[in-house]
Amino acid sequence: MKKINVIGTSGSGKSHFSKRLAKKLDIPYIEMDAILWQSDWQQLENAAFLLAIQEIVSQPSFVLDGNHSKTSSIKWSAIDTIIWLDLGFWRTFLQVLMRSIKRAHTQQEIWEGTGNKESFRRNFFTSKSVILWMLKNYWKTKSKYRILFKEKSSSNITLVRLTSRADVEAFLRNVERT
Repeated sequence: MKKINVIGTSGSGKSHFSKRLAKKLDIPYIEMDAILWQSDWQQLENAAFLLAIQEIVSQPSFVLDGNHSKTSSIKWSAIDTIIWLDLGFWRTFLQVLMRSIKRAHTQQEIWEGTGNKESFRRNFFTSKSVILWMLKNYWKTKSKYRILFKEKSSSNITLVRLTSRADVEAFLRNVERT
């Protein structure tokens, strides 16, 4: 495991898990959302975003945290491992809810240098809510990755599906630096 993409629905714990995995393996952690989201919640232009992902996957090692379907052909042609955090609906919902409350309360900048912060209004009363996004996309994402894992099962990519917090912790305990 040197080139890893961690995937899963919003609130599944991708960022937290990816940071821990990267630290344990002593390889760079890269959050796709930190590249995509610019100041004032503006998204990086598509061509620039794809170019940035291309540059990242040319590195010798990394833990890449994020889905972004438009990047799949780029990242999955270069990686050796996909880790799918496929936690249950209620666990994921509670995680995204608690994260949203914490971020709105602390007003901590999400991605350094962007000034982007979450608010109670944004998280609970607008169509831009990550909670609403999770509710709309949880089952669709689960179905998409179930199909992906069937399709990639014969490829040279190692597929890891973690379905509980216990699976996550056991996996991290057993990972060794290469």
